[in-house]
Amino acid sequence: MEAGSALEPSEAPGLGEPWAFDPELADDMDACFTAFDKDGDGYLDLKEFGSVCRALFRNDKGKIYSLEPKQLYEIFNIFDRNKDGYIDREEFTRCWNQWIKTIVRPVSVFLVVDVQNDFISGTLNISQCAAQQNGLDVIEPINRLLDTVEFDAVFYSLDWHPSDHVSFIDNLPYRKLDDSSPIKAEDAKTYDTVVFAGPPLMKQRLWPRHCVQDSWGAELHKDLKVVEGAIKICKGTNPEVDSYSVFWDNKKLTRTTLGDELRARNATDIYVCGLAYDVCVGASALDALSIGYRTILIDDCSRGVDLNDIEKTKQTVASSSGVIVNSNQIKAMVEGRDRRAELGYKLAIELRKREEDPEAASKLPMLAADQQVEVESCNA
Repeated sequence: MEAGSALEPSEAPGLGEPWAFDPELADDMDACFTAFDKDGDGYLDLKEFGSVCRALFRNDKGKIYSLEPKQLYEIFNIFDRNKDGYIDREEFTRCWNQWIKTIVRPVSVFLVVDVQNDFISGTLNISQCAAQQNGLDVIEPINRLLDTVEFDAVFYSLDWHPSDHVSFIDNLPYRKLDDSSPIKAEDAKTYDTVVFAGPPLMKQRLWPRHCVQDSWGAELHKDLKVVEGAIKICKGTNPEVDSYSVFWDNKKLTRTTLGDELRARNATDIYVCGLAYDVCVGASALDALSIGYRTILIDDCSRGVDLNDIEKTKQTVASSSGVIVNSNQIKAMVEGRDRRAELGYKLAIELRKREEDPEAASKLPMLAADQQVEVESCNA
């Protein structure tokens, strides 16, 4: 979605200036409806609703983020519940309470992924991988965000592997490869991908031994700011399956506590960054989107392994209605002063999904009811 100003912002009747969705002002739903009901007929048509969106999706400097026409029409139809081609005051009440208020006053959490010693200067130093990016680069901008932005909650994830973990190449002789594996055990090298016989059958990239529980390599880097009240989430604790996402393992056999923590805080927006961009950061961002969270990937606070995979991660996040920004844009977004059209579209689509399946919000996505919850204390 491109920012644009071809369409002039709506003006509240008699005021001679655009309506402002100000997070600091008291709610005034009726005044908002009246401001955009230009013909005074008690309804908002598609054009009038488009004016609402042009006033809503902008930054604190007045730059407008435009919805694509198809997306505007789709959102309009989500709130036009009786499908008469208009949004009446009752329908606008739902739009205001479930959509506009969340966009203007989001509940924002900061997820800092795997900023651990082994990925920066240890056994899996990402600067020695194909992209040759320095993991140290993420620490200063992350610390600056922690010092200047009032997130509603902060989470730190840690790879927290047992010594016999399936991803370690030196453990390869202890597990059988499936006949479908493209590489045989005797030919496998670090960073190759093999297929283990399981069960379950599992494709696995082979990594150097890293982030072993209670080791120096598994500790968060000493220069990373750890804020009071933050929550640490451990992943990769099952020796038989790897865990890139902070939500659950790669086979979705077990989940971490992150989902429960987010639901308990009524989180709406997740800001994701850390190491490695194209592995655990990307997997966590995509899972957050698949669950239904408005997801923001922080580009300058992330470093990765492979440039092509980093680009693929960006493309997949963007095509899933996620947003990729730099750290200097985060404060205004968290404060509701910079409101992106992509995130508004994402929220509207999730509202429609919940209406179609009212129990969806309480379900554990893609997990069976009898699967075990991974609840691991990091002690790091």
